Amino acid sequence: MTAKLNRPIRVLVAKVGLDGHDRGAKVIATALRDAGMEVIYTGLRQTAEMVVNTALQEDVDAIGISILSGAHMTVFPRVLALMKEQGMDDVLLTGGGIIPGQDMEQLNAMGVGRLFGPGEPTHKIAEYIAEWAAEHR
Repeated sequence: MTAKLNRPIRVLVAKVGLDGHDRGAKVIATALRDAGMEVIYTGLRQTAEMVVNTALQEDVDAIGISILSGAHMTVFPRVLALMKEQGMDDVLLTGGGIIPGQDMEQLNAMGVGRLFGPGEPTHKIAEYIAEWAAEHR
């Protein structure tokens, strides 16, 4: 999926904090790659600062954070604030994991993109990112 960019969409998949469960992040990274996107996977135990710095260095179109630790109401706002500080207004912040619906709504209202829960078809995630990139990049 190249949208209108005339190049593959670049997505950073990240695991922030002490959450050591990365199987879901690896599944998503593989699915996005299979959909034609260029994927950078940060690995485990990243800080919000590390994620945003890597996203800047790699000139990504989207950041996807996988979170299962329950720290989503801390992690997403912190990453979003750092992105705003760096002027990354044209980069999508999305993600998924174990996030209650009410928290998803609150994060969306703050400016975080669509969030995905367990069992969401991976092609829906790839479609969302591609559609967002076509509209905003």
